[in-house]
Amino acid sequence: MINAKAEQSTLASRAGEVFARYRDGDSEAMAELVAMLTPILWHAVRAQRLDAESAEDVLQNTWFALVRKAGTIADPAAVLQWLLVAARREAWRLGRLQAKQVPSEFGEDAITLSSGDLPENVVLREVEQEVLWSHIASLPERCRALLRVIAFADRPDYAQLAHSLGMPMGSIGPTRGRCLARLRRQLATDARWELG
Repeated sequence: MINAKAEQSTLASRAGEVFARYRDGDSEAMAELVAMLTPILWHAVRAQRLDAESAEDVLQNTWFALVRKAGTIADPAAVLQWLLVAARREAWRLGRLQAKQVPSEFGEDAITLSSGDLPENVVLREVEQEVLWSHIASLPERCRALLRVIAFADRPDYAQLAHSLGMPMGSIGPTRGRCLARLRRQLATDARWELG
């Protein structure tokens, strides 16, 4: 029989416990909360079609908003839902602003390399990422959403995933396996992947 206490230890409840510690004066609890929840927030923000830099800005603004408004959250167990709503709203706001902007010309500093990156390594890495993401983009939406979360979560909470993705909890593992197998088959037949 499954331990009831272990079963109730969902991501939302763990986040609530850590957030309650933060509000009680444990300043280190915020770093723990950030490490715990950033992967799922990252997925929620990137699902709004923001680029990586904009998504990082949204996450930073969301965490700042939580620090400013921590006292307004009546139930600590609601912190995950509060963060998801705040992150999505900020992503929508930023997305609307970006849609209104006219792109500027590329400047000389558009591409910057760290001193340790050789140009050929950067090109190979970019080609590899382009090939990988093009194959991920060709997967069904359910696979794309699931793989985005699994890729960025240290220990994904299957109950929370099931709820946020609208999937039965027991199907997450098998679906993940099928999605990864399909991605592997696609990559195995792509000559560009073999070059990387």
